[in-house]
Amino acid sequence: MKAFVLDCSVTMAWCFDDEANEQSDQALVLLKNGKAVVPAIWPLEVLNVLHVSERKKRISVSQSNTFISLLNALPIEIDMSLHDSLNKTILEISRQYSISAYDAAYLELAKRRTIPLFSFDKILIETAKKFDVEINPL
Repeated sequence: MKAFVLDCSVTMAWCFDDEANEQSDQALVLLKNGKAVVPAIWPLEVLNVLHVSERKKRISVSQSNTFISLLNALPIEIDMSLHDSLNKTILEISRQYSISAYDAAYLELAKRRTIPLFSFDKILIETAKKFDVEINPL
């Protein structure tokens, strides 16, 4: 596998030991010979989880900064393709499947690039199956 869509749930499993599992570890291993592709919303989602985790004393500021540096060193491409027709497509996916626009952005990206999606989000996984997007291929 050369590329896959990476969602925030898998990304954050790399940050928190109690969330890590075989699938999150495998996604990280796949980055040695491939790349992850993420929608434009992904960096903000990651930063929000870090910020909330700091406020809840689950992680320190130093640990957040280290994690951001580690992510920046990985082959992660941020897909910045947000334009009128794409935005309409994402909105239509959210309407059709009653999911957030954030989740729809991950699905749209995986479908458009014809690459699998790595996610632990149960709603996103169920919707991806209906949307004919490959999920967590191991």
